[in-house]
Amino acid sequence: MEWTNAIVPMVREGSKGMARPLLPAPAVAKRMIPGPKGAPEVALYIAGAAAGASKPAVLHIHGGGFIAGSAEASQRDIQDLAVSHECVAVSVEYRLAPEAPFPAALEDNYAALLWMYKNAAELGIDRSRIAVKGESAGGGLAAALAIAARDRGEVPLCLQVLIYPALDDRTGSTVSVPPYIGHYMWTAAANRFAWTSYLGKPAGSAQAPAGSVPARVENLAGLPAAWIGVGSVDLFSNEDVEYARRLLEAGASTELHVVPGGFHGFDLFVPQAPLTVAFTEGWNTALTRAFAARTS
Repeated sequence: MEWTNAIVPMVREGSKGMARPLLPAPAVAKRMIPGPKGAPEVALYIAGAAAGASKPAVLHIHGGGFIAGSAEASQRDIQDLAVSHECVAVSVEYRLAPEAPFPAALEDNYAALLWMYKNAAELGIDRSRIAVKGESAGGGLAAALAIAARDRGEVPLCLQVLIYPALDDRTGSTVSVPPYIGHYMWTAAANRFAWTSYLGKPAGSAQAPAGSVPARVENLAGLPAAWIGVGSVDLFSNEDVEYARRLLEAGASTELHVVPGGFHGFDLFVPQAPLTVAFTEGWNTALTRAFAARTS
């Protein structure tokens, strides 16, 4: 684990500069909630809450390769969601690998989702209009959370928004990728390191812990509708397209958006590019549609 000592601090330090300036409103509140059994409390950042209202809600799960990123740095993201969709938006400060490998992040995110559901009246949440959203590793965690929510049967979800999600630990290890993808921002080597840190065992091993890798879950029936977006030269392009195909085959309403020439995180670097604008409008439209469907 020599790499861990060198790479994890570097990645975490670099991710601190990704936070965007906050909007004047809505205010963001920090709330500590009970964590999973035997685990520490979980910090949540909440925007748009209004006791007694009946708003849709989004649980946002930040990216960072399972080893970096933070909900604190994602406050502007939930402000934008709260404004754009007149919703309650929550971001989770889940535990990071390698110090806290699977299932720590999944269980922290599930604790947040269940808390939102149980405290819907206090937050002003319509329980029938709760979506999960994440990007990169956060997208993979959102997909895993949707599977856990289905299996545990406590919280219904109306949509999962998966933005270039990390869904398969085998990509770049036991599953090779074409030479023209995965060269920018997120490489096969980075993917192997991230998944190995998260799983606590080598990425691409013959078996992975149950529920840890969405692409390895055999039964996708009964999952909520999904919007999946990825760039064509992103390392995750093939696994994301395949996951969308499997969701469709399992009966989940699924929209897939593949951006020509898009690399990993392209929307963060060229937010005003026409392809980025269409990409962003795509997942926002999917949220709007999912929220409207539950009120009609």
